[in-house]
Amino acid sequence: MMTEQFILALDQGTTSSRSLLIDHQGKVQFQCQKEFEQLYPNPGWVEHRPNDLWESQWETVNELLQKAQVSPAQIAGIGIANQRETTLVWDRKTGMPIHNAIVWQDRRTADYCDNLKKQPNCAETIQEKSGLIVDSYFSASKINWILNHVEGAKAKAERGELAFGTVDTWLVWKLSEGRDHITDVSNAARTMLFNIHTLAWDADLCELFDVPMSMLPRIVDNSGMLSNATVFDHPVPITGIAGDQQAALFGQQCIEPGMVKNTYGTGCFMLMNTGDKAVKSRHHLLCTVAWKMGGEIRYALEGSVFIGGAGVQWMRDELKLFDRAADIESLAQSVDSSDGVVIVPAFAGLGAPVWDPHARGSIFGMTRGTGRAHLARAMLESIALQSMDLLQCMERDCGQPISELRVDGGATENDLLLQLQANVLNKEVIRPMNGESTAMGTAFFAGLGTGFWNGIEDLASCWQQKDAFNPNPELSEYEELKTQWRRAIHATQTWSQYREKK
Repeated sequence: MMTEQFILALDQGTTSSRSLLIDHQGKVQFQCQKEFEQLYPNPGWVEHRPNDLWESQWETVNELLQKAQVSPAQIAGIGIANQRETTLVWDRKTGMPIHNAIVWQDRRTADYCDNLKKQPNCAETIQEKSGLIVDSYFSASKINWILNHVEGAKAKAERGELAFGTVDTWLVWKLSEGRDHITDVSNAARTMLFNIHTLAWDADLCELFDVPMSMLPRIVDNSGMLSNATVFDHPVPITGIAGDQQAALFGQQCIEPGMVKNTYGTGCFMLMNTGDKAVKSRHHLLCTVAWKMGGEIRYALEGSVFIGGAGVQWMRDELKLFDRAADIESLAQSVDSSDGVVIVPAFAGLGAPVWDPHARGSIFGMTRGTGRAHLARAMLESIALQSMDLLQCMERDCGQPISELRVDGGATENDLLLQLQANVLNKEVIRPMNGESTAMGTAFFAGLGTGFWNGIEDLASCWQQKDAFNPNPELSEYEELKTQWRRAIHATQTWSQYREKK
C-alpha cells in the first residue's frame, strides 16, 4: 500500500468520465476512463442520463483507487472539471432528476433564443451582464424548457422544491450525499443567469428566462475548501472546481494576459487570458470568467467550435471510413490535398463567430474522383479552419497579434492536424509534454486549495513543452483553402436561411 499523497482529478466530459491521480510533480500516475451513452431523441437534441454521468464517474474513481492501491486517506483533495452548460434539474428532497440532462450541443431552444433576440435591447442587455451571445448553447434556455415541458415542474420550482445544476453541481451533490448545492464562478458564467461583473446571480436575467432563483446553487471560488466528499469511508475535501475549458487554460499555465490555448475535443474551445479586465468582444466572441482565487478574478475571451473531434467520430461511426479515430491521420496523409473538397461540420449549428443554430453539416467541391482520403483530410482542415476563425477574432478584439497557440486535447496526438493548424494560422503551435491540460488545471486548483502546492509559482515546472509546429513556408495553397472555406460557410448559411424562410 502506497503512503504518498495525491490529488484526485475528476474529468467529466461529453462522451466519457475519467479519473486521474496526480502527484506533487504534476505527473499523472494512474487514470481510468469510462464512456457512456449519448441520447438523440429528436434531430438536433442531445441528452445524457444524469445517473450515467454520476455512475460512470464513480466507477472510474473506484477502479482507479483499486488499480493504484491508494486509500481515500491518501487523497489530499479532489478537483472537478466538467463539460459546461449541460443542464440538470432534480428534486431537492428525493435527489431524483426530473428529466435527462440537456447537453450543451442541444439545439431544441434555438427558436426560443431567436425570439429573445428580436426583443428590443434584449440581446445587448444579456451580453452586457453575462458576457454571452444569446444562443441555445447556454443553460438558461434549457432550464426554461425543462420547467415548461415537464409536468408540474414549474410549480415545484416556484415552491423551491427543485435544484438546478451544471455537471459540477450534480457531482458535488452526489459526492456530498446531497449536503452541498454549489457551483464555481467559471461554470456559473456559462449559464446566462450570472453577472460577470458583480459575480452573482442576476435577478433581471433570471426573470427574463423565468427561472426561480431558489433553484440556483451557491457560487464558490475555483480553489479552496469547497465541500467534502462523504461517500468514501474517509471524508475527502473537494478543493477545486472549474469548467473544463477554464481548467485547461489554467492547466496550460496561460496565467498572463494575452496567452491563448485551444482544446481539441468533441468540440474545440479557444480561450485567451485577458487578466482582470472583462473585454467585450466586437467580433462575436464570449467574455467569460476564467477563474477566481484568493479574491482575485481573471477573465477570458472565448470562442467555441461545436464540432471538432465529433466530426472524426461521425466519419468513423456513421460513414465507416476507418476503424479507429486515430486512423484518420494516415488516411488523410495518403493524399497531398483535399482536392477542392470543403466540409462544414455544422451538425449542431455553427458556434463562434457565426452563431447560426440552424446551420447543418455540408460538403462542397466533390467530384467523381473524390475518395475517403480527401474527405478525411477535409475534416481535419475544417477543425483547423474553424479554430483559425476564432484566433483571428481574438487578435482583432485585443488589437495585437498573438505569437503562439498552446494546444491540448485528444486530437493533438494528430501531427497532421497540428501542422495544418500552424499553416492556416501562420503561427507557432505548441504541444505540451503532458496533454492532460483539463485534468491538470483542476488538479492545480485543488492542490492550491488544500496546500498540496503552496502557490502558482510551484506549478511552473509542471508544464513543459514537448514540441512545436511551425508554419510551412509554402503557404499560397492555404490562402486558396481559406477562400474556399469562407465560400462554404456562406453557402451553408444560405441553405439554412432558405429552409427557415420556407
